[in-house]
Amino acid sequence: MTATSIALFNNKGGVGKTTLAYHLAHMMQRLGRNVLAVDLDPQANLTSMCLDEDSIEALWSPATEAEYLRGQGMLVPDALSGGKTIADAVKPILEGTGDVALIEPISLKSGLWLLPGSLDLSRFEDKLSSEWAKSFSGDPAAIRTTTAFHRVVEHAADVVDADIVLIDVGPNLGAINRAALLAADTVLTPLAADLFSLKGLSNLGPSLRVWQRNWRQLVLPQVPAGISAPKADMVPLGYVIMQPEMRLDRPVKAYERWLQRIPGIYASAVLGASDTNGKSHHVATLRNYRSLMPLAHDARKPMFDLKAGDGALGSTQKYVQTCHKEFRDLAEDLLKRAADR
Repeated sequence: MTATSIALFNNKGGVGKTTLAYHLAHMMQRLGRNVLAVDLDPQANLTSMCLDEDSIEALWSPATEAEYLRGQGMLVPDALSGGKTIADAVKPILEGTGDVALIEPISLKSGLWLLPGSLDLSRFEDKLSSEWAKSFSGDPAAIRTTTAFHRVVEHAADVVDADIVLIDVGPNLGAINRAALLAADTVLTPLAADLFSLKGLSNLGPSLRVWQRNWRQLVLPQVPAGISAPKADMVPLGYVIMQPEMRLDRPVKAYERWLQRIPGIYASAVLGASDTNGKSHHVATLRNYRSLMPLAHDARKPMFDLKAGDGALGSTQKYVQTCHKEFRDLAEDLLKRAADR
Protein backbone atom coordinates (compact mmCIF):
# COMPACT_ATOMS: atom_id res chain seq x y z
CA MET A 1 0.00 0.00 0.00
CA THR A 2 1.40 3.39 -1.01
CA ALA A 3 1.60 6.01 1.73
CA THR A 4 -0.35 9.26 1.43
CA SER A 5 1.70 12.37 2.16
CA ILE A 6 0.37 15.55 3.74
CA ALA A 7 2.49 18.70 3.75
CA LEU A 8 1.68 21.34 6.37
CA PHE A 9 2.38 24.71 4.85
CA ASN A 10 1.56 28.38 5.03
CA ASN A 11 3.71 31.20 3.72
CA LYS A 12 3.18 32.97 7.07
CA GLY A 13 5.16 31.63 10.03
CA GLY A 14 4.27 31.57 13.70
CA VAL A 15 0.84 29.96 13.32
CA GLY A 16 1.65 26.73 15.18
CA LYS A 17 2.38 24.61 12.10
CA THR A 18 5.07 22.42 13.69
CA THR A 19 3.05 21.91 16.87
CA LEU A 20 0.15 20.80 14.69
CA ALA A 21 2.36 18.39 12.71
CA TYR A 22 3.78 16.87 15.91
CA HIS A 23 0.38 16.29 17.50
CA LEU A 24 -1.21 14.96 14.31
CA ALA A 25 1.63 12.46 13.92
CA HIS A 26 1.06 11.13 17.43
CA MET A 27 -2.73 11.09 17.10
CA MET A 28 -2.71 9.34 13.73
CA GLN A 29 -0.40 6.73 15.20
CA ARG A 30 -2.88 6.40 18.06
CA LEU A 31 -5.59 5.76 15.46
CA GLY A 32 -3.68 2.75 14.17
CA ARG A 33 -1.76 4.26 11.26
CA ASN A 34 1.93 3.80 10.56
CA VAL A 35 3.12 7.40 10.49
CA LEU A 36 6.33 8.89 9.13
CA ALA A 37 7.02 12.48 10.22
CA VAL A 38 9.41 14.35 7.94
CA ASP A 39 11.24 17.53 8.96
CA LEU A 40 12.00 19.54 5.81
CA ASP A 41 12.16 22.88 7.62
CA PRO A 42 15.81 24.01 7.89
CA GLN A 43 14.96 25.34 11.37
CA ALA A 44 14.45 21.67 12.41
CA ASN A 45 11.72 22.56 14.91
CA LEU A 46 9.88 19.26 14.46
CA THR A 47 13.09 17.37 15.20
CA SER A 48 13.60 19.39 18.38
CA MET A 49 10.06 18.50 19.50
CA CYS A 50 10.59 14.79 18.87
CA LEU A 51 14.11 14.32 20.29
CA ASP A 52 15.90 15.54 23.39
CA GLU A 53 18.96 17.78 23.14
CA ASP A 54 21.52 15.01 23.76
CA SER A 55 20.00 12.92 20.97
CA ILE A 56 20.00 15.86 18.57
CA GLU A 57 23.62 16.65 19.42
CA ALA A 58 24.59 13.07 18.63
CA LEU A 59 22.50 13.08 15.47
CA TRP A 60 24.16 16.21 14.15
CA SER A 61 27.68 15.10 15.09
CA PRO A 62 30.10 12.87 13.16
CA ALA A 63 30.35 9.31 14.45
CA THR A 64 33.62 10.07 16.26
CA GLU A 65 31.93 12.87 18.20
CA ALA A 66 29.05 10.59 19.08
CA GLU A 67 31.56 8.18 20.59
CA TYR A 68 33.02 11.07 22.58
CA LEU A 69 29.56 11.94 23.90
CA ARG A 70 29.13 8.34 25.03
CA GLY A 71 32.46 8.62 26.80
CA GLN A 72 31.10 11.62 28.68
CA GLY A 73 28.28 9.49 30.01
CA MET A 74 25.56 10.63 27.60
CA LEU A 75 23.03 8.04 26.44
CA VAL A 76 23.43 8.03 22.66
CA PRO A 77 21.48 5.36 20.75
CA ASP A 78 23.36 3.80 17.83
CA ALA A 79 20.59 4.94 15.47
CA LEU A 80 21.50 8.58 16.20
CA SER A 81 25.26 8.29 15.68
CA GLY A 82 27.12 9.75 12.76
CA GLY A 83 24.52 11.94 11.10
CA LYS A 84 21.36 10.52 9.57
CA THR A 85 19.36 13.62 8.72
CA ILE A 86 17.76 14.94 5.55
CA ALA A 87 20.81 17.18 5.17
CA ASP A 88 23.08 14.12 5.21
CA ALA A 89 20.89 12.44 2.60
CA VAL A 90 21.35 15.28 0.09
CA LYS A 91 24.99 16.00 0.98
CA PRO A 92 26.44 13.95 -1.93
CA ILE A 93 24.38 16.02 -4.39
CA LEU A 94 25.35 19.26 -2.71
CA GLU A 95 29.05 18.38 -2.80
CA GLY A 96 28.92 16.88 -6.30
CA THR A 97 30.08 13.44 -5.17
CA GLY A 98 27.01 11.39 -6.07
CA ASP A 99 23.26 10.93 -5.79
CA VAL A 100 21.15 10.98 -2.60
CA ALA A 101 22.28 8.79 0.28
CA LEU A 102 19.05 7.10 1.31
CA ILE A 103 18.65 7.09 5.09
CA GLU A 104 16.65 5.10 7.61
CA PRO A 105 14.04 6.91 9.73
CA ILE A 106 14.31 7.01 13.52
CA SER A 107 11.72 5.05 15.49
CA LEU A 108 9.98 7.26 18.08
CA LYS A 109 7.52 4.58 19.20
CA SER A 110 5.73 1.65 17.64
CA GLY A 111 4.05 2.92 14.47
CA LEU A 112 5.73 6.36 14.50
CA TRP A 113 9.00 7.34 12.83
CA LEU A 114 10.93 10.53 12.14
CA LEU A 115 13.08 11.62 9.22
CA PRO A 116 15.00 14.26 11.17
CA GLY A 117 16.00 17.67 9.94
CA SER A 118 19.10 19.76 10.42
CA LEU A 119 20.14 23.40 10.25
CA ASP A 120 22.59 22.28 7.56
CA LEU A 121 19.68 21.71 5.19
CA SER A 122 19.64 25.45 4.46
CA ARG A 123 22.82 24.91 2.41
CA PHE A 124 20.73 22.98 -0.13
CA GLU A 125 18.60 26.04 -0.98
CA ASP A 126 20.97 27.56 -3.55
CA LYS A 127 21.62 24.19 -5.20
CA LEU A 128 17.91 23.52 -5.62
CA SER A 129 17.36 27.04 -6.93
CA SER A 130 20.08 26.84 -9.57
CA GLU A 131 19.03 23.36 -10.75
CA TRP A 132 15.33 24.19 -11.11
CA ALA A 133 15.54 25.81 -14.55
CA LYS A 134 18.05 23.20 -15.75
CA SER A 135 15.54 20.46 -15.01
CA PHE A 136 13.22 21.98 -17.64
CA SER A 137 15.66 20.87 -20.35
CA GLY A 138 15.84 17.33 -18.99
CA ASP A 139 19.29 17.65 -17.40
CA PRO A 140 19.67 14.35 -15.44
CA ALA A 141 21.79 15.89 -12.67
CA ALA A 142 19.27 18.68 -12.19
CA ILE A 143 16.39 16.21 -12.05
CA ARG A 144 18.23 14.11 -9.47
CA THR A 145 18.56 17.27 -7.39
CA THR A 146 14.93 18.40 -7.70
CA THR A 147 13.61 14.88 -6.93
CA ALA A 148 15.97 14.31 -3.99
CA PHE A 149 13.40 14.93 -1.23
CA HIS A 150 10.80 12.80 -2.96
CA ARG A 151 13.17 9.85 -3.25
CA VAL A 152 14.46 10.09 0.32
CA VAL A 153 10.92 10.24 1.71
CA GLU A 154 9.64 7.52 -0.61
CA HIS A 155 12.43 5.17 0.50
CA ALA A 156 11.83 5.86 4.20
CA ALA A 157 8.07 5.38 3.83
CA ASP A 158 8.65 2.02 2.11
CA VAL A 159 11.09 0.91 4.82
CA VAL A 160 8.56 1.44 7.62
CA ASP A 161 5.47 0.59 5.53
CA ALA A 162 3.99 4.00 6.32
CA ASP A 163 0.31 4.73 5.76
CA ILE A 164 0.68 8.47 6.28
CA VAL A 165 3.63 10.80 5.74
CA LEU A 166 3.41 14.20 7.46
CA ILE A 167 5.82 16.76 6.02
CA ASP A 168 6.71 19.88 7.99
CA VAL A 169 8.11 22.70 5.84
CA GLY A 170 9.25 26.25 6.55
CA PRO A 171 7.15 29.41 6.07
CA ASN A 172 8.47 30.68 2.72
CA LEU A 173 8.22 30.14 -1.02
CA GLY A 174 11.87 29.22 -1.53
CA ALA A 175 13.46 26.36 -3.45
CA ILE A 176 13.55 23.93 -0.51
CA ASN A 177 9.82 24.30 0.04
CA ARG A 178 9.13 24.03 -3.66
CA ALA A 179 10.92 20.66 -3.83
CA ALA A 180 9.21 19.53 -0.62
CA LEU A 181 5.72 20.49 -1.73
CA LEU A 182 6.11 19.00 -5.20
CA ALA A 183 6.70 15.71 -3.39
CA ALA A 184 3.44 15.99 -1.41
CA ASP A 185 0.18 14.31 -2.36
CA THR A 186 -1.85 16.83 -0.37
CA VAL A 187 -1.39 20.18 1.38
CA LEU A 188 -2.95 21.25 4.68
CA THR A 189 -2.83 24.94 5.54
CA PRO A 190 -2.66 26.00 9.19
CA LEU A 191 -3.41 29.69 9.61
CA ALA A 192 -4.39 32.39 12.04
CA ALA A 193 -7.33 34.67 11.40
CA ASP A 194 -5.28 37.81 10.76
CA LEU A 195 -4.01 39.98 7.93
CA PHE A 196 -0.58 38.33 7.77
CA SER A 197 -1.86 34.77 7.46
CA LEU A 198 -4.36 35.78 4.78
CA LYS A 199 -1.65 37.57 2.84
CA GLY A 200 0.43 34.40 3.01
CA LEU A 201 -2.60 32.43 1.85
CA SER A 202 -3.03 34.68 -1.18
CA ASN A 203 0.59 34.01 -2.21
CA LEU A 204 0.47 30.29 -1.59
CA GLY A 205 -2.09 29.09 -4.14
CA PRO A 206 -0.74 30.83 -7.26
CA SER A 207 2.80 29.64 -6.45
CA LEU A 208 1.66 26.03 -6.07
CA ARG A 209 -0.16 26.13 -9.39
CA VAL A 210 2.84 27.57 -11.25
CA TRP A 211 5.16 24.98 -9.73
CA GLN A 212 2.76 22.18 -10.57
CA ARG A 213 2.30 23.34 -14.17
CA ASN A 214 6.04 23.72 -14.79
CA TRP A 215 6.81 20.37 -13.21
CA ARG A 216 4.14 18.41 -15.09
CA GLN A 217 4.62 20.07 -18.47
CA LEU A 218 8.37 20.67 -18.57
CA VAL A 219 10.04 18.18 -16.25
CA LEU A 220 8.00 14.98 -15.89
CA PRO A 221 8.05 14.12 -19.60
CA GLN A 222 11.86 14.22 -19.51
CA VAL A 223 12.62 12.32 -16.31
CA PRO A 224 15.19 9.59 -17.14
CA ALA A 225 14.29 5.97 -16.53
CA GLY A 226 15.38 4.83 -13.10
CA ILE A 227 14.72 8.14 -11.34
CA SER A 228 11.54 8.19 -9.26
CA ALA A 229 9.79 11.55 -9.63
CA PRO A 230 6.75 12.97 -7.81
CA LYS A 231 3.49 13.67 -9.63
CA ALA A 232 3.17 17.06 -7.95
CA ASP A 233 -0.44 16.43 -6.94
CA MET A 234 -0.44 18.89 -3.99
CA VAL A 235 -4.21 18.50 -3.56
CA PRO A 236 -5.52 21.15 -1.12
CA LEU A 237 -7.03 19.37 1.89
CA GLY A 238 -8.30 22.54 3.48
CA TYR A 239 -7.27 24.85 6.29
CA VAL A 240 -7.05 24.65 10.08
CA ILE A 241 -7.56 27.86 12.03
CA MET A 242 -5.25 28.16 15.00
CA GLN A 243 -6.93 30.20 17.73
CA PRO A 244 -5.18 33.14 19.38
CA GLU A 245 -5.27 33.66 23.15
CA MET A 246 -8.94 34.42 23.61
CA ARG A 247 -12.09 32.54 24.47
CA LEU A 248 -13.20 30.41 21.57
CA ASP A 249 -16.84 31.46 21.88
CA ARG A 250 -16.15 35.22 22.17
CA PRO A 251 -13.86 36.36 19.34
CA VAL A 252 -13.05 40.04 19.12
CA LYS A 253 -14.42 42.02 16.16
CA ALA A 254 -11.12 42.15 14.32
CA TYR A 255 -10.73 38.38 14.61
CA GLU A 256 -14.28 37.83 13.39
CA ARG A 257 -13.63 40.10 10.42
CA TRP A 258 -10.71 37.96 9.24
CA LEU A 259 -12.62 34.74 9.91
CA GLN A 260 -15.33 35.84 7.49
CA ARG A 261 -12.79 36.52 4.76
CA ILE A 262 -10.91 33.21 4.96
CA PRO A 263 -13.30 31.01 2.87
CA GLY A 264 -13.34 33.43 -0.06
CA ILE A 265 -9.59 33.99 -0.07
CA TYR A 266 -8.93 30.26 0.23
CA ALA A 267 -11.26 29.53 -2.68
CA SER A 268 -9.79 32.16 -4.98
CA ALA A 269 -6.11 31.92 -4.03
CA VAL A 270 -5.62 28.24 -3.22
CA LEU A 271 -8.36 26.54 -5.23
CA GLY A 272 -8.32 29.04 -8.09
CA ALA A 273 -12.11 29.16 -7.99
CA SER A 274 -14.71 31.85 -7.41
CA ASP A 275 -16.48 29.64 -4.84
CA THR A 276 -16.11 26.23 -3.20
CA ASN A 277 -19.22 24.66 -4.76
CA GLY A 278 -20.80 24.37 -1.35
CA LYS A 279 -17.94 22.28 0.06
CA SER A 280 -16.35 23.45 3.28
CA HIS A 281 -12.57 23.54 3.24
CA HIS A 282 -12.51 24.62 6.86
CA VAL A 283 -11.23 21.43 8.48
CA ALA A 284 -11.17 22.62 12.09
CA THR A 285 -10.59 25.46 14.50
CA LEU A 286 -8.19 24.51 17.28
CA ARG A 287 -8.38 26.48 20.48
CA ASN A 288 -5.24 27.88 22.04
CA TYR A 289 -3.58 25.37 24.35
CA ARG A 290 -0.72 27.57 25.44
CA SER A 291 -1.17 26.66 29.11
CA LEU A 292 -0.53 22.99 28.22
CA MET A 293 2.51 23.55 26.02
CA PRO A 294 5.09 24.11 28.81
CA LEU A 295 3.91 20.94 30.56
CA ALA A 296 4.06 18.97 27.30
CA HIS A 297 7.53 20.31 26.56
CA ASP A 298 8.86 19.31 29.98
CA ALA A 299 7.21 15.89 29.79
CA ARG A 300 8.34 15.40 26.16
CA LYS A 301 4.93 14.14 25.09
CA PRO A 302 1.86 15.46 23.23
CA MET A 303 -0.46 17.77 25.15
CA PHE A 304 -3.29 15.25 25.00
CA ASP A 305 -1.13 12.63 26.78
CA LEU A 306 -0.43 14.76 29.86
CA LYS A 307 -1.16 13.11 33.21
CA ALA A 308 -1.44 14.35 36.77
CA GLY A 309 2.19 13.39 37.30
CA ASP A 310 3.13 15.82 34.52
CA GLY A 311 1.39 18.68 36.33
CA ALA A 312 -1.99 18.44 34.59
CA LEU A 313 -4.11 18.68 37.72
CA GLY A 314 -7.77 19.48 38.37
CA SER A 315 -9.35 21.59 35.64
CA THR A 316 -6.18 21.26 33.56
CA GLN A 317 -6.86 17.55 33.17
CA LYS A 318 -10.29 18.38 31.70
CA TYR A 319 -8.50 20.70 29.28
CA VAL A 320 -6.25 17.79 28.30
CA GLN A 321 -9.34 15.70 27.55
CA THR A 322 -10.75 18.49 25.38
CA CYS A 323 -7.43 18.68 23.56
CA HIS A 324 -7.52 14.93 22.95
CA LYS A 325 -11.00 15.08 21.46
CA GLU A 326 -10.18 18.01 19.18
CA PHE A 327 -7.03 16.39 17.80
CA ARG A 328 -8.74 13.03 17.42
CA ASP A 329 -11.60 14.60 15.47
CA LEU A 330 -9.14 16.55 13.34
CA ALA A 331 -6.97 13.51 12.62
CA GLU A 332 -9.98 11.40 11.64
CA ASP A 333 -11.28 14.14 9.36
CA LEU A 334 -7.89 14.58 7.66
CA LEU A 335 -7.48 10.84 7.12
CA LYS A 336 -10.88 10.76 5.45
CA ARG A 337 -10.15 13.79 3.29
CA ALA A 338 -6.79 12.34 2.26
CA ALA A 339 -8.40 9.03 1.35
CA ASP A 340 -11.14 10.77 -0.70
CA ARG A 341 -8.83 13.14 -2.57
